[in-house]
Amino acid sequence: QVQLVESGGGLVQAGGSLRLSCAASGSISIFNTMGWYRQAPGKQRELVASITSGGSLIYADSVKGRFTISTDNAKNTVYLQMTSLKPDDTAVYYCHAQKRSWFNYWGQGTQVTVST
Repeated sequence: QVQLVESGGGLVQAGGSLRLSCAASGSISIFNTMGWYRQAPGKQRELVASITSGGSLIYADSVKGRFTISTDNAKNTVYLQMTSLKPDDTAVYYCHAQKRSWFNYWGQGTQVTVST
């Protein structure tokens, strides 16, 4: 069974940086798409960034130019480098992986809190 384990969240001041990691229990090459979602209290979960097996990238408009998604296949890990953090970035961040059209996997989430 696929397991996704997130790490790297924490408390940071506005303008600071964090790098989130998502370590998979096996090769991430089996997934069509991997990405990061976030959910703030009282809000819907939203896509932050995604990367396909072919290398196509998608970023939410709110994070373009500030966040970068990347993978390290040798480490079975997906990263989200976050810079110039804003209080509105405060949320629980979830790693997501999709295989074909009907297999979806989620990490447990990691809290990111950006203070002023």
